[in-house]
Amino acid sequence: MTNDGIGPQILRTDPSPSSGATTSLSSMAYRDGDYEPLAALHPEIKHKTGKIKLLAPNLGEAFCEAVIARTLGAKRKPIVPSYGATPRIVVEHCLEAEDVRHQRDKQLTLVALVFGLVFLPGALLWLAVFEIARRSPEKNRELYQNLGIVVVVVIAAVLAWRPGDVTGLWGQYLRIMTIVPLVGWYLARRICLGNAEKLRARWGALLEGSAAGPLVPGAVPKGPDDHKAENQRKQLAKLLAEQETNVVHYAGTKGVLGLGPRWALWSLAEQLTPAEGHKEMRPFHNSDLIRKIEERLHLLGRSVVDKGGIPGVMVDQWVVLPIGEGADEIARPTGPDMDGDRMRGSAVTDLANKQSFGEGPRHYLGTQFVLWNGQLIITLMTSVSVLSDTLRIEISGHALGPLPPLFSAKPKAPEKQVQKSGKFWEEKTVVLPIVTNMEVVRLAVRAPFTWNQGLLNWLGGSLKLPEPFGLRPAWATRPWTHRFMADDAIRVATPVLRAVHDATMDMLADHDVDLERFLARSQFLSTEVQTVRPFKADVYEAD
Repeated sequence: MTNDGIGPQILRTDPSPSSGATTSLSSMAYRDGDYEPLAALHPEIKHKTGKIKLLAPNLGEAFCEAVIARTLGAKRKPIVPSYGATPRIVVEHCLEAEDVRHQRDKQLTLVALVFGLVFLPGALLWLAVFEIARRSPEKNRELYQNLGIVVVVVIAAVLAWRPGDVTGLWGQYLRIMTIVPLVGWYLARRICLGNAEKLRARWGALLEGSAAGPLVPGAVPKGPDDHKAENQRKQLAKLLAEQETNVVHYAGTKGVLGLGPRWALWSLAEQLTPAEGHKEMRPFHNSDLIRKIEERLHLLGRSVVDKGGIPGVMVDQWVVLPIGEGADEIARPTGPDMDGDRMRGSAVTDLANKQSFGEGPRHYLGTQFVLWNGQLIITLMTSVSVLSDTLRIEISGHALGPLPPLFSAKPKAPEKQVQKSGKFWEEKTVVLPIVTNMEVVRLAVRAPFTWNQGLLNWLGGSLKLPEPFGLRPAWATRPWTHRFMADDAIRVATPVLRAVHDATMDMLADHDVDLERFLARSQFLSTEVQTVRPFKADVYEAD
């Protein structure tokens, strides 16, 4: 779905495992309406209120500004991988949406200068009406707005009829001072309406699966001195590299960042003793057993029953670094063991063979399933360790749930319930325009400030995303509220557990290890996993 170059990209409608989550996240860039529902989705989102409420961003503006600042900033922190989504495509949609808005803001700025700044006293009267209405309670907002409009219309009529003792050019100025801004409002409304329809068309096409990929001309350098475009191109490429990393982080009860908290844990731990008839075992490394398990897990896609294989099995070896639960950033290792954001295979093998006891990174073999169009991420992590003569195989289940319903909401015309004329005891639904008078004023006033985002954030407010930030995991909900998703997470644990155990028994048998206790424990776990229920595996309670 992505490529290293910048250009047209198609969000495919085939069964791509991550297309659904990617399009849902991308659609947020084109949204309108209040951004408060977005801020309420995560307790760690920081909402900074601006000085002027009239300059507050809407949902799409707040989302784009926050995501672009976090992912493409010159000194940004590393980003948590987004399994089940493609962050680069989401960011490119944010850039495209911002470009559409900037084109609108150029036109609105010209309108504001000609019809607003030149006739500033009259424009300020109209702005005062909408600012008072915006600050008023929701139920009385329309009343205050209509009353204010009536007052300003009366003032405009009085000045147009009799501008007082002022004559000449200033007299003519007073006559039209409050009328000309209305012409500007009419032009601004046409610009805003056309722009809103364009953004809503992109929003709807994304969720319906018929949208073409984003175009980001700003990331194509026009020459050797185009440092801004070159930096943007490098940052977009960085998103791809971070997504392919095999270094992840464990953060206490938050679980492994990007994978979700643990919901189950199974352990097979027995002493290594020579099999009957053998004086000693044949030596082996942890990595030998891990490689054997990895080979067996890759076979989960096959079955003796037609179409009984598990689709989309992804197996990879991961390095897990511990960080504090309250840490606000992650860091990846550097040095000769790293190839960009990914640890080299030889270094991963060395880590697997080291003693996993005490501080330091741990080695895990991850088996991941991206289901429900990227809305459900199931990961089973297998670790192999030896302490003294005790071999321990641990399998932990992690689950990352779907995006909230806000992300899949399709565009629809705003509505309100009003009383029927003549039948005040009954109500009817009235379809409202997609761009209200207050929205036109808001966009026209914001337009001149959009060229300085820092100043605009200070005046209108902004959002700061939760840290450590991952575009997909930041918004994930619990999968256990969806019966079918919960069933999928629980069911897939059994074949993975048995594949790990079968590979372990084969490996131990080949190295002359006594299997009696291992087989007994394996059979017990095989019975236990059939009745497994999710629990908080990362929460430890002392007596």
